[in-house]
Amino acid sequence: MTGQPAGHPAHGFSHDALLYDSPEQLVRIAVPFLLEGLAAGDAAIIAASPDTAAILSEAIDGDPRVHVVQRGDAYSARTATAITNFRRLAEEANASPGHWVRVIGELDFGRTEREWLEWQRYEAVINEALVGWSLWGLCVFDTARLPDPILDSAIRTHQHLVTGDGREVNGRFARPADYLRSLPVPDEPMQDSAPRFWAEDVTDFIGLRHAVAAELATVDAPRDLIEDFLLAVDEMTSNAVRHGLPPVSLRLWVGGDRMVCVIGDGGPGWDDPFAGYGPAHGDDLSRGGMGLWLARQLCDHVDIEQGPAGVTVRLTTRLR
Repeated sequence: MTGQPAGHPAHGFSHDALLYDSPEQLVRIAVPFLLEGLAAGDAAIIAASPDTAAILSEAIDGDPRVHVVQRGDAYSARTATAITNFRRLAEEANASPGHWVRVIGELDFGRTEREWLEWQRYEAVINEALVGWSLWGLCVFDTARLPDPILDSAIRTHQHLVTGDGREVNGRFARPADYLRSLPVPDEPMQDSAPRFWAEDVTDFIGLRHAVAAELATVDAPRDLIEDFLLAVDEMTSNAVRHGLPPVSLRLWVGGDRMVCVIGDGGPGWDDPFAGYGPAHGDDLSRGGMGLWLARQLCDHVDIEQGPAGVTVRLTTRLR
């Protein structure tokens, strides 16, 4: 790529993908993206694995204008927090007024299909959640290492593809809402067994909290992890009581490696696949609407299902 790549974005958030099969191809395409941005007055950030960051840093001779951040500091462990992190990076980056913050990003999709799903959702969600932010993301995908489902999701969740021939509109890009609705809600095997605790018709919210806290107090896990999970359970139960319809129910399972809580109510739920990836009322936190957003930051997985009997929210946190 020489000069500005074809289809240089005019404003807002741009989300591009680079699928590469060798370090040489990565350097050949990604480095001009950074250097041309610096020449144009943009800020430049690398948020990638240590190996990828080292390859790119060496290729630009350690240019101090390119800010390398730890991948975990950018993406965090949970998707809602990662969105907040990138908004913060956009605010703090030293870009000239009216210019971009260019980010070469590389996700750690995890080891299991369950973990992959969470970040597949993220890649679709940020097409909406980061609209209006002056971020130009180039997400890099190692085709020699990543499994086919992740590579397929890369194609479907990025508006543009970048190759050695330039930047092109991606004809296989799926509308984010449609893509999110197409993703499955994974089965949870523990739900086939009797729950450790079950409240079938919640009427005493305070009593329920004490009962759930008593059950979790016996779990062998860090206290801050238990408290985070309990807060997420509180928030989702409160949402069901306030905004749903009776009966409100709660079921809790604790296994060897994870805690699972399913909160249900008889209401119609909501048809918003982006719900909970940011506060419902933006920066005005005084207006509420934070429950699902908090739950997504406090738990490893938040899964929502709707059916004729109502809506259920399943919270899962790994014991570590």
